[in-house]
Amino acid sequence: MSYLDLLLVGADLEWKTLGEVTFWDKRFQGVKPSLQLTVLKFKHVSAEKLKSLKTPIGDIKLLSTGNFDGFTTKDFAKADINFGEVITIPTGGTANLKYFNGQFVDSGNLLGSTSDINLYNLKYIYFYLLSINDVIQSYFRGSGVKHPSMSEILNLPIPIPQRHVQNEIVRILETFTELTAELTAELTAELTARKKQYTFYREELFSFNGVEIKREPLGVIGEFQRGKRFVKDDMIAEGVPCIHYGEMYTFYGTWANKSKSFLSEVLVESKNLRIAVNGDVVIVAAGETIEDIGTGTAWLGDEGVVIHDACFSFRSQLNPKYVAYFTRTKQFHDQIKKYISSGKISAINARGLEKALIPIPSTEEQDRIVSILDKFDILTTSISEGLPKEIELRKKQYEYYRDLLLTFPKKETV
Repeated sequence: MSYLDLLLVGADLEWKTLGEVTFWDKRFQGVKPSLQLTVLKFKHVSAEKLKSLKTPIGDIKLLSTGNFDGFTTKDFAKADINFGEVITIPTGGTANLKYFNGQFVDSGNLLGSTSDINLYNLKYIYFYLLSINDVIQSYFRGSGVKHPSMSEILNLPIPIPQRHVQNEIVRILETFTELTAELTAELTAELTARKKQYTFYREELFSFNGVEIKREPLGVIGEFQRGKRFVKDDMIAEGVPCIHYGEMYTFYGTWANKSKSFLSEVLVESKNLRIAVNGDVVIVAAGETIEDIGTGTAWLGDEGVVIHDACFSFRSQLNPKYVAYFTRTKQFHDQIKKYISSGKISAINARGLEKALIPIPSTEEQDRIVSILDKFDILTTSISEGLPKEIELRKKQYEYYRDLLLTFPKKETV
């Protein structure tokens, strides 16, 4: 016997339509938030942060987007402030259900509350609607911005056990939600700590504190080659390996021996595209912000890789991974940022990169530094890759138990 079955022993269970247990209209609405109203809007501000601000930004939520990420004051709202529990369904094509309890002003949402607070727990109704979110999604209509068909949604059957059973289900799911949120926060904090530790040791290893070390400009100890232009539409599933500059920010780490994308051999030969070979460091030379520029990836593939014209390949006698790690330091970026041109797209040319001084220890010391940073890189990467999987696993686990807890016997079998 499941826990839900135990809860239902001796308890009545009714099936009602959503329209019978709630009312949905715009009676909750204040005014349409204007630019003036949203001046004090802050995203993802915690309660602790709110209390610490010297200038209060208000404690009234703006529910205009359904994200509950806005705050305002009565003076800015210039409207009657609403109080109470609501479920919101924003327009836009997704059944992005939200629950809120407090004071608020709103426009643009469909808002619902219980028709009888003595019989119905709105949080219970909210959790049940989440469990049938795909059904609600199917009732969105429109060719442009989609809107929910409330006549269909309000006709959805809702299982209504006695109030004490609703309360117990809410308690269990709130506890599960809190535990999931705590775990996610802990995993995220662990990843942040490891990244900070990694960054600290990388900077320390390249500072050579108290040790006399030779430093040379990159342009003196090596050669830069700029890639040639190709576009994303040229890239195919197999062929000659290639690196598009945009992939340097989304796919490649400190080193790589396989490419994500490929080009046809005919295109490479007809355009005389340029290739980085094993031991070269591919350095990205364009991006949306100054901080994006200059990151390098050591290419260790058996065959060469075509590079985009917003990238350079750098060839030297240094350990390529040592150079790639160096391009990710603050020391390197502090040197090159004065040579970066800013605009819609920030960029740097070879002359700017050539001027950056790199410390040149012995080959053995380069290998030692690379070995240490490789271990940090593996650890951080494994956490970075494992974190989303772990969070997704917890989310699925939560949804599984929520749906299990909210799967009631059908009306005809009660």
